[in-house]
Amino acid sequence: MKFSDISDFPKSLSDYLSDNKIVDMTEIQRQTYKHIINNRDIIACSSTGTGKTLAYLIPIMGRLQDNTNNIQAIILVPTAELAIQVNNTIKEIFSYYDNKFSSAALIGDVNVSRQIESLKTNKPAIIVGTPNRIHQLILNKKIKVHEVKTLVLDEADRLFDKTFIQDVTSIRKSLMKFTQVLLFSASVDKKTRTNNLTSKPIFIDINNNSGNDSQIPSTIKHIFVLSDRRERIETLRKIIKAAKPEKAIIFVNSRYDLEESLQKLEYHNYNVASIAGNKDNLSKKAAIENFKSGKIQLLIATDIAARGLQIDNVDTVINVNLPEENKEYIHRCGRCGRNGNTGTCISIITDNELGKIKSYQKSFHINVINKRLYQGKLVAK
Repeated sequence: MKFSDISDFPKSLSDYLSDNKIVDMTEIQRQTYKHIINNRDIIACSSTGTGKTLAYLIPIMGRLQDNTNNIQAIILVPTAELAIQVNNTIKEIFSYYDNKFSSAALIGDVNVSRQIESLKTNKPAIIVGTPNRIHQLILNKKIKVHEVKTLVLDEADRLFDKTFIQDVTSIRKSLMKFTQVLLFSASVDKKTRTNNLTSKPIFIDINNNSGNDSQIPSTIKHIFVLSDRRERIETLRKIIKAAKPEKAIIFVNSRYDLEESLQKLEYHNYNVASIAGNKDNLSKKAAIENFKSGKIQLLIATDIAARGLQIDNVDTVINVNLPEENKEYIHRCGRCGRNGNTGTCISIITDNELGKIKSYQKSFHINVINKRLYQGKLVAK
């Protein structure tokens, strides 16, 4: 199905799609569009890089009303980085609307008074942000939500974690009873599937509907390299030298490993930067922008900092540590091989982590190949 097949699109939205050469709907966009337009609640599961953001933005933006200055849609995300990325996409689309609509990114660690002034001035039709900040603004009656038609939870499985769920639930209660609720995620667990925010939701699982039980694109190769625990960082350096990635994200589980990896790679003159959950937003934003533009070849990240990153042309993901939860492997490796491109996910493990590799193979229906470093190359064991 093509977007041009939809007859009632606003011309502004059609122009945006045309200029960006977005012609064919992806599977997640095709299967969710009619249900969103028909005002049904949905739970949508689709792997990273399959077009989930536009899957909810396009129908929402196609039915915005221009006879009100109030908020019409709220998009909740787990990280500031994702909020900024989604808002940038919204602003790019709105630039085709002759400034008829505006949007706002509402995140923590930003001066709340400045955000309130911006809301008063710009009167956004769509707000996107982290649950705590949006809930705070609702409680303080700084934003009016009585005309909100749609609530989106992007990275929904993460938003049902205890860190966010209280704020998310409170936000939902503050909205009208008939407000549409859309949940989008790369993986859906029991908490997400049995949530009490949606009403008679339609469950859409692109991974299974496409005949593929895996939640990981088949374009991604999976490799593991055995290493002594104390040699992980040196092994990381050797893997980068052997694999020669054009653009790679390196995942670590702790701030200590992040700093050690950063220092090691900087010492060997790699163009590298890092982001972590406790770094200030300006530093993280600069690192991400430099990585996107190609000024930085390697980006070191923790799961919290990297969740929701939407960066094209990442060809390699390297796990210095395996994620603490199995489902995080899906989100990590999904940073590469986006939009049908090929990618490689390389994990550095110890002998006692072989069981985890086997569980990935069984749970995600993937083949993880054991390779070793030999004369500066990664070769089959």
